[in-house]
Amino acid sequence: MDQRLDEDVLASIGIHLDPDTNGFLEAACARIARRIHSERLRVVGFVPSDDKVAVPPVIIHLGLALCQLTGATVAVVDANVRYPALAGISRGVRTDHDDSVFATRWLRDSLALLTPPRVERAGEVVPQLARVLVDSGDLFAHVLVDLTGFELLGEHASAAACMDAVALVGRAHRTRERELVELANLMPHGRLLGVLLVG
Repeated sequence: MDQRLDEDVLASIGIHLDPDTNGFLEAACARIARRIHSERLRVVGFVPSDDKVAVPPVIIHLGLALCQLTGATVAVVDANVRYPALAGISRGVRTDHDDSVFATRWLRDSLALLTPPRVERAGEVVPQLARVLVDSGDLFAHVLVDLTGFELLGEHASAAACMDAVALVGRAHRTRERELVELANLMPHGRLLGVLLVG
């Protein structure tokens, strides 16, 4: 796929890959990618501290950094089936299988963006996510999952339990330590990778 076309697709949903404006983000993602790869973490979930944190741009950049570091295929999964952030890139596209809620869009040949092309039922989230993680075992070296919306559904602990590790994503100078500690206490014991501050 043409790199310019990739960038146009992402720009259409508000994600820009311009290295001149994203140099700091790319450097931070390269460090995180090295840690994920060195600790052999295959599936990492990202939980936002509140509804104003945009996880998809961060994990798309992180996915690209993992692709560059490893040369392997990486998946970014928009697991929020109620309000899919990346639905715009797969609107009108059929799902991967009749029993799947996800459609796949390849970016720069080795980064797969999996997103529901339409709003789905909330109760399908964890089973569909588990199916993707099992089915993708041989396809992807790393899977990065946006767990936005799970706290609203009361399923974030179940979803986080499917992950090798979970990172919390907060807003620099806005998210309070107390909020992060409360959220960290809800995560499965021993799986917290850390906190990523954005913005």
